[in-house]
Amino acid sequence: MSGRRVGLVLARASQVLGEESYYHEFIEGLERVLTPAGTSVLVNVVNSPAAEIATYRRWSAQRMVHGVIMVDLRPGDDRVRLVRELGLPAVVMGDPSTADGLPTVWTDDHGFAREVVGFLAGRGHAVLGHVSGPSTLTHTQLRRAGFSSFGSDITVIGVEGDYSVACGRALTAQLLASRPTAIVYDNDLMALGGLEAIRAHGLRVPEDVSVVAWDDSAQCQLAVPALSAMSHDVCQVGEIAAYAVLDAMRGVAPAAVYEAPKAHIVERESTR
Repeated sequence: MSGRRVGLVLARASQVLGEESYYHEFIEGLERVLTPAGTSVLVNVVNSPAAEIATYRRWSAQRMVHGVIMVDLRPGDDRVRLVRELGLPAVVMGDPSTADGLPTVWTDDHGFAREVVGFLAGRGHAVLGHVSGPSTLTHTQLRRAGFSSFGSDITVIGVEGDYSVACGRALTAQLLASRPTAIVYDNDLMALGGLEAIRAHGLRVPEDVSVVAWDDSAQCQLAVPALSAMSHDVCQVGEIAAYAVLDAMRGVAPAAVYEAPKAHIVERESTR
């Protein structure tokens, strides 16, 4: 595999990506495995799904990469069909239902969302806010389904965000009108924006509103108060993705499902 390259396209606002630690940790995990194998990572940040499709076509035509890792898939995602047409070895990060037989690194977003709701319900919360990522993404849909699976015992008020601090701040201000006793955010940046909005409304965390973030970067631990979070070992997820794409480039186990480490709630000061 010496001298080979793996491509990763991130269709996300560059400002958000620069502030968000998830993909920094994910790429660190990739490099821990790929670099000793003589394989580098080529990362391209784009601003639209169409630009991502164009990137795969260019990479294939110019033979710039020997495999790709795809993230943030949608139901019936065109990228899956495209990489097959291009003959690019590919690994999907997400639910196997999105991959149409491509190798997948699977994280149980539906089950993890249920765990968050159970955690909050066990602490007496019955009205929850959920600040999600874009609703077009499969993992967002799975999390929403997990949140709603508790039936009438729990009321979940969902709003759709873009993973930025500013979005978390604005949507939290909107949610507070419905008087949730706890709010869950689909990433750490939106949770930090949520803390700002809660304070601006004269409310306290966790006395008035409990807050739970997702991913559990160092930002959660440094926040005031420190944020409870659904914690993932993101570096290890990156390592598993690296092994998966190396297997795909070798033609090994083309339809394999690689299960990511189980996430778990880390409770800190932001929940009662």
